[in-house]
Amino acid sequence: MTRPEPAAAVSAPELLDTRLDGLGVTLHDGGGTLRVWSGAASAIELVIFDGDDLDWATDVIPLQPGDGDVWSVTTSRLRAGTIYAIRVDGPPGAGNMFNPRTLLIEPYSRGLVSGGYRDWRSVVVEGTFDWGGVGKPRVPWDRTVIYEGHVKGLTKTHPDVPPALHGTYAGLAHPAMIEHLTSLGVTSIELLPVHAFVAEPRLLNLGLTNYWGYNTLNFFTPHAPYATEEARRQGPEAILREFKGMVRLLHEAGLEVILDVVYNHTAEEGIGGPRSSLRGIDNRAYYRQHDDGSYIDVTGCGNSLNTATDAAARLVLDSMRYWANDVQVDGFRLDLATTLGRDANHEFTPEHPLLRAIVDDPDLQDAKLIAEPWDVGFGGWQTGNFGPGWHEWNDRYRDRVRNFWLSDVDYARRAGTPPVGVGGFATRLAGSSNTFSEERGPLAGINFVTAHDGFTLHDLVSYDVKHNVANGEHNRDGADTNRSFNHGTEGRTSDERILAVRRKAMRNLLGTLLLSAGVPMITAGDEFGRTQRGNNNAYCHDSPLTWLDWQHAPWQRDLLAHARRLVALRHENPALRPIRFARLGEHTPSASVMEWYDERGETMSIERWTDASHRTLQYAATSTPEIEELNRILLVVHGTETPMDVTLPRVDGAQRFVSLWSSADEVPGSQGEEFEPGAVVSMPGTTMRLFRIE
Repeated sequence: MTRPEPAAAVSAPELLDTRLDGLGVTLHDGGGTLRVWSGAASAIELVIFDGDDLDWATDVIPLQPGDGDVWSVTTSRLRAGTIYAIRVDGPPGAGNMFNPRTLLIEPYSRGLVSGGYRDWRSVVVEGTFDWGGVGKPRVPWDRTVIYEGHVKGLTKTHPDVPPALHGTYAGLAHPAMIEHLTSLGVTSIELLPVHAFVAEPRLLNLGLTNYWGYNTLNFFTPHAPYATEEARRQGPEAILREFKGMVRLLHEAGLEVILDVVYNHTAEEGIGGPRSSLRGIDNRAYYRQHDDGSYIDVTGCGNSLNTATDAAARLVLDSMRYWANDVQVDGFRLDLATTLGRDANHEFTPEHPLLRAIVDDPDLQDAKLIAEPWDVGFGGWQTGNFGPGWHEWNDRYRDRVRNFWLSDVDYARRAGTPPVGVGGFATRLAGSSNTFSEERGPLAGINFVTAHDGFTLHDLVSYDVKHNVANGEHNRDGADTNRSFNHGTEGRTSDERILAVRRKAMRNLLGTLLLSAGVPMITAGDEFGRTQRGNNNAYCHDSPLTWLDWQHAPWQRDLLAHARRLVALRHENPALRPIRFARLGEHTPSASVMEWYDERGETMSIERWTDASHRTLQYAATSTPEIEELNRILLVVHGTETPMDVTLPRVDGAQRFVSLWSSADEVPGSQGEEFEPGAVVSMPGTTMRLFRIE
């Protein structure tokens, strides 16, 4: 699908200072040139190290100031494999954090090596790679099904992946993993952070670690521990080569690679934290601060990158360009993206120069751009407010779907009647038109029921409250409002009645996700019901708690079969994945015309929409294709625990309804059975059923 042009589009070079082009190391015959930006430095030095001793400096070469506060040096000592750092000096004052003795990571480093805890050196990486003619899959947005996973967790225990590849980039591209992903039918794997990151001292003191990786050390370097032992032994060039090899093999299989990128803050933490890179180069320009130098923290992580300055904004944009072009990744999910859209007054605007530059940049025109549309600062919740070209995690969808199938059912058990009816759920099912503008359409929303952050699908139906004691914060961390429902007992149980209802609830949640308008995102392991034993914030556990377990019970294999069936149905039925919202009374190409009926097969009345006790709905969608054949589906949703007979509607032109899927089935069945309009179909309590209209 062609990305809509932003209003009053301005090209990226007009938005951001072109004098900042070419920062970092550029190799050429006879050596290389290093360019570093600092608006407040009085001196910058290049420090070059012996390859066998990271504490032994062999050369110290001063950089010269130039136009646009860019300092540079050209030397024969800069070549592929050179280990180096920079030192920066400058005047004291509020907000400045210069120390001419501190060895700093050069921000545009393509490679890093460690000289010990919190002691890093940059490495010059050439980055040549033979792509073998393999290009990006370029999956259209309406056919996109995202699979969110962790590089290490996906393969750490996979029995068909060789042990040497467990938990690595190469392991993710192993045929066993590719077969799982392609047989599931997903199109795009979204990886939790793979930029170089470190664990916070607090976690290390507790014997824990930062497993998820939302604590970035450098925006251009792949995280070395995810590479194989052999690649790590060979160094940064081999690590980057392994990463690119993973991308190439996934592309050969038709799978896109989307990176979850953390540009909103860095591992330098708050004042008093480590001075490893940006803080020692130009603290005042790179981080949001009050006049007295104290940090304005809208991320909850100690610091916030100040993208109101050209230097910080260009750092983000250049990093995205590098990964999209040199490394050939297909897209980005920007963590706490609201932070990146805050202006000089620290207020969010969808017209922020960086947000517009990313959408407008010629090097990113084919990239999938996904915003996490919130942060923890004032005015941080911005779901639906990003501009054209952006897609957003739809937390409103998550909350309403969880409520409908879980917390509302729990409430009805205790109070005798549900708190709300089916109206809000129907809006989410049809693409969240009350959240995303007509210009952006239903595909602006990334629908999800679970994500890395929060309960897994299994735990969502098995726990009423979080169980995070193992995180070392006395169960204070993690969300308290989960909209979950344990269905009668907390956690593990041998009660088959409860287990059966939980399994059905998982099928309802997966079915809703994959049959809704918008772009679905599945969390890795949900397709076979993995558990984290009630921990809804397992960011600090690098252990079997967070690694995917590939040994499955029969019920897990059945759930996986349902997931595969649902993804296939989504691909086969364009009426389920409209590109545009239909305009009332008009023919809108690539939209779906939606008709709504009650359990009697009659058009939904206003009273039915607003009645809290009415939670049964029939949803007929007819595609208005530009290329594909006409497609019509009927989805029946029954949201109370009391069984109900439903009369199928007399839809214009419909001769029969062919059953395609039902959440009532433990094993995917209900395929091929035919019903005439006006026929009565029995719906067990809290179930869904999909038909093709012929």
